[in-house]
Amino acid sequence: MSNDNEKKQNDDSSENTVADTENKTGTIDKEKVGVYICHCGGNISDHVDVHKLAENVKGLSGVAKVHTNMFMCSDPGQELILEDIKNGEINRVVVASCAPSLHETTFRGAIKRAGMNSYLYEHANIREQVSWVHEGDPATNKATKLVEAAIGKAKNLEALDPILVDAKKHATVIGGGIAGMRATLDLAKQGFEVTVIEKSAFLGGQAARLDRLYPSSEYSGELIRELFNALMKEKKVTLYTCAKMSAFKGSVGNFELTVTRTPAAMDKHRQGRFVDNLGIFIDDIPKRIEDITLKTGAVIMATGFKTYTPARGEFGFKDIDNVTTLQQFIQDFKHAETKDGILYLNNKKITRIAFIHCVGSRQIPGIHKPDKNGNLNEYCSRTCCSATIQAAGRIKKTCPNTDVFDFYRDIRTYGRFQEDLYDETSENGVLFFRFEPESQPLVSANQKGDFPVNIKVKDVLTFNEELEADVDLVVLSTGMMPNPIPDMVDMMKLPVGADRFLQEVHPKLRPVEVANAGILLAGTCQAPMDVTEACTAAQAASVKATALLGKGFVELDPFVAKVNPDLCKGTGDCAEACPVDNAIEIEKHARVNPALCTGCGICTAVCPENAIDVKGWSLKQYVKMVDAILAA
Repeated sequence: MSNDNEKKQNDDSSENTVADTENKTGTIDKEKVGVYICHCGGNISDHVDVHKLAENVKGLSGVAKVHTNMFMCSDPGQELILEDIKNGEINRVVVASCAPSLHETTFRGAIKRAGMNSYLYEHANIREQVSWVHEGDPATNKATKLVEAAIGKAKNLEALDPILVDAKKHATVIGGGIAGMRATLDLAKQGFEVTVIEKSAFLGGQAARLDRLYPSSEYSGELIRELFNALMKEKKVTLYTCAKMSAFKGSVGNFELTVTRTPAAMDKHRQGRFVDNLGIFIDDIPKRIEDITLKTGAVIMATGFKTYTPARGEFGFKDIDNVTTLQQFIQDFKHAETKDGILYLNNKKITRIAFIHCVGSRQIPGIHKPDKNGNLNEYCSRTCCSATIQAAGRIKKTCPNTDVFDFYRDIRTYGRFQEDLYDETSENGVLFFRFEPESQPLVSANQKGDFPVNIKVKDVLTFNEELEADVDLVVLSTGMMPNPIPDMVDMMKLPVGADRFLQEVHPKLRPVEVANAGILLAGTCQAPMDVTEACTAAQAASVKATALLGKGFVELDPFVAKVNPDLCKGTGDCAEACPVDNAIEIEKHARVNPALCTGCGICTAVCPENAIDVKGWSLKQYVKMVDAILAA
């Protein structure tokens, strides 16, 4: 960008405006549109000539004001909109900036503060759709067309009111693991009634199978007991173990769940106690199958994860007795003994032990075999490296005379203090060997010698020299997989990502929400996480549920389908095409449930009578946008 352009941008930033103008015709239109163009700190203005863009649109019919600003989302940028509205100079707003998913709510909020209906607003994306993919005159020309289309729509906008739906001050948490317990406790402390649905007879989930947590060195069982004891003090918490959701209907604020509880044989004397590797046992086992109906305002999914189970023969698993998984090793290590600085595990002397990373994670098509359903786990499970290095480090600390070998693809010890753990483990004598995915370690039974297992690997750190290690035990660092919940996914219409975990709306802007309003995510049901992250996500979900239900009603955007009864003939095409159950009902005419409608517009496309439209996105508005784009 030239120095002259830089000077122009700096001038824009200090004065806040480039072009304040009435339209060239001098007429006062019924619709007075204010257009606000953002430089985005150069993200847009480096490739789009914003001054030319302002000149291109300021003469259009209905345009009353045109401004540019370095950062429209900033307070000075928003102030431009507020002043023009308060001065009565505009009654429609168009902002040309980044994607609406980032700052649409920001600008609607500014419009609302100025006293204007916040839905008299249209957004033109000239960053992701223009400046990030085009440059020069083509970028400016495309930006002009998009802004012209936005103006065409803005002139035909109508004031809309948000939809208010009564909401029950009750939340349901599905899953009694560490994330589910954390979310439940936080909601209960805010005064909400909370019901927990746990499929097993125990609370604690996968965390109960862990030992010490890093970096606090706290026992996982102690953390689970602490959460459980706190829950028991909350009178508004109801726990259902041996329970699964068998039916689901309703919408945000007014969901109805059917919970089916099934008997299970458990020892009565364990009531309220932490059972190693299982969790907290509650003596509330149903004597017969029973169904319970719950009416709730929000649902938090905390269904957790399952650990990857290696296929038979994968790194010798199940073919060689001395090959185990990291999860099983952690459970066995709790009861291990040390003699003369050597580890004894299950009464077996372990003088050499090897860990192999990335078993069931970061799988590559053509190298790794898919499971029986054709799935590969191409994602990183994130926690395995730290857990493996923690286990290796503890062995060297407690059993210094046991040799520890670590075979890895990459070391990904993310998070606070975890790189220090890696350094410390290396300094304590753990030997590291790096392999490429296409040259994985070969694990085989040792037919001779003092050690039962042999490992061969091409070590990247020694320029692919083939090395061998004879060991007593091989530990496979297995990754996380999503818990299979197909029934709930179908019933609740939950979005599932390519990795088969539940998918949030946006990882940064809406990290614990799904597209279905009122359903939230907590913990490892959405991605691999450690205990700290799972609890943080659970707290975020509880805060979101509190904000959602705290007023006793839910405010929804009005962008839902609207039926014209004068045109509707009740053909039912719209209801048949609608992807949401019960969002459209057919009586004499089609009737839309605004709390269920997602505003997708499929019904509009299939209606033979053009009798149904989406508020805020009407066919008339689309026509005006297309006309603006096609105009010479």
